[in-house]
Amino acid sequence: MFTIDRRSLVLGGAFGLGALSLAPGGALAQGLLGASGFTHAVASGEPGSDTMLLWTRYVPADSDGVVRLDAEVALDRDFTKVLAGGSVRTGLYRDWTAKLTVDGLSPGTVYWYRFIAPDGSKSPIGRTKTLPVGTVPRFGLGVFSCSNLPVGWFNAYGHAAAERGLDLWMHVGDYFYEYGTDHGLLEGRVLEPEHEILAIADYRLRYACYRADPDLQQLHQTAPMVAFWDDHESANDSWEGGAQNHQRTEGDWNARRAAAMQVYREWMPVSDEPWKAYAIGSLATLYRTESRLLARTRQANIEATFKAADPDAALKAFRDGVWQDPSATMLGSAQESWLAHAFKAKARDTAWQLVGMGTILGRTVMPADSVGWLRPDLSEKKIASFRDDVRAAALGMPMWMDRWDGYPAARSRLLGAAQRADVDLVMLSGDSHNAWAYALSEDGYPAGVEFAGHSVTSGGMEGSCAADPKVVARGFVAANKELQWADTSQRGYMMIEVTPAEVTGEWRFMRTVKTRSTELAGTHRMIVRRGRRRFDV
Repeated sequence: MFTIDRRSLVLGGAFGLGALSLAPGGALAQGLLGASGFTHAVASGEPGSDTMLLWTRYVPADSDGVVRLDAEVALDRDFTKVLAGGSVRTGLYRDWTAKLTVDGLSPGTVYWYRFIAPDGSKSPIGRTKTLPVGTVPRFGLGVFSCSNLPVGWFNAYGHAAAERGLDLWMHVGDYFYEYGTDHGLLEGRVLEPEHEILAIADYRLRYACYRADPDLQQLHQTAPMVAFWDDHESANDSWEGGAQNHQRTEGDWNARRAAAMQVYREWMPVSDEPWKAYAIGSLATLYRTESRLLARTRQANIEATFKAADPDAALKAFRDGVWQDPSATMLGSAQESWLAHAFKAKARDTAWQLVGMGTILGRTVMPADSVGWLRPDLSEKKIASFRDDVRAAALGMPMWMDRWDGYPAARSRLLGAAQRADVDLVMLSGDSHNAWAYALSEDGYPAGVEFAGHSVTSGGMEGSCAADPKVVARGFVAANKELQWADTSQRGYMMIEVTPAEVTGEWRFMRTVKTRSTELAGTHRMIVRRGRRRFDV
């Protein structure tokens, strides 16, 4: 078993290649910073029908300058005939990470790739697959979110990496968390740096720590990933001008935001384009969006209304005023326009429009009986927050202002654009840590469906509730018109299967994240058929 602890760290992933072992007693940070060679295996992303972005990290043993890496791409993992490749430079200035876009590939084809260092050493071998063209009978997509290393094992990644029915991964955000070990640390897990990350060196070390996880390395080595950040890649509840988890004593927000964005682009197999569309033949168009750091306006402050002399009057004023402000945006006007035009252009070219999003669109209010579900030992502050959410729900207000629910005018613009383009819209989202299925509507008419994924490890609603999770889930479904199904207690990932006639979403629940295991506790499936824009339940 591959483990990461303070006495022994193995880098190189489940293929067992390019391993680096720390001497007993060596600190993890020292090992990560002092490692040489191909320290973090390989990854691929930004797939096209004839292109692929390849990633690796190589640290020379005796140089602080610039090195050249060569890449090879072949149809077999023995590399009997190299069909494509290229060269790329890297150096200390980008933390020795390297990205190379390879052209001249064939559509819908599995390839094997590796990097070669100046000393002749070779990276671990990666597997990738280009996007198909023309008529596509089936496409499989694995969707992940909210991977908090200190609180659990990445069993979802390990399970997915062994799955051969998936063509592509999508990570919709919270690939890591910025918190320090004061937010908890599971026995057997280790986090570097131990404090909350603020500066560019902190962010780099945090990625180095996460990317040393063997299950995550194996995931990246088995298929390409389309990835984008949510908030924790910078700081909790971030927006263009700040974040809930960024205080004035922590320096300039713009410097922290710039560091987070730079290091994400160094360590992830992503391009620098802020948003992008990927054509999956005539079957679907997949969209990568950005809804956190570039244009999102600040979340509306509903908390102040609960402290008013007349909370209900304050809530009504908030509901009819600030909450409805049309200038509030998640995407910004440029991205909104791009997405609306893309819907129109793709409406007749591709059967499905699959939009990856960091946070949930589905309307969600707190059920009136939720306070009765809570654990008796829950803090009074937490109980009060549930009571406040119930009070807001009675006036039609949502639970979380950080989701699309907190930006109703922007939500209407997005869903209205999909309706006007007459597309079959499927939203793929995360962030909430729990599993949800929404039949989205706008102006009283169906607008599409949403598969909202549960977390890889981060705790969900079950942390606050003593009630049976099935009771909690039924309560949420009963209280929310758009919500068709929910699970509020399990971790895992989603498998999305796309065919010309239907899209099937399967939530896969891991038996545990407290020990390393790829055993499933169960699954749940939902289906939307072409033209229906509602789940068949």
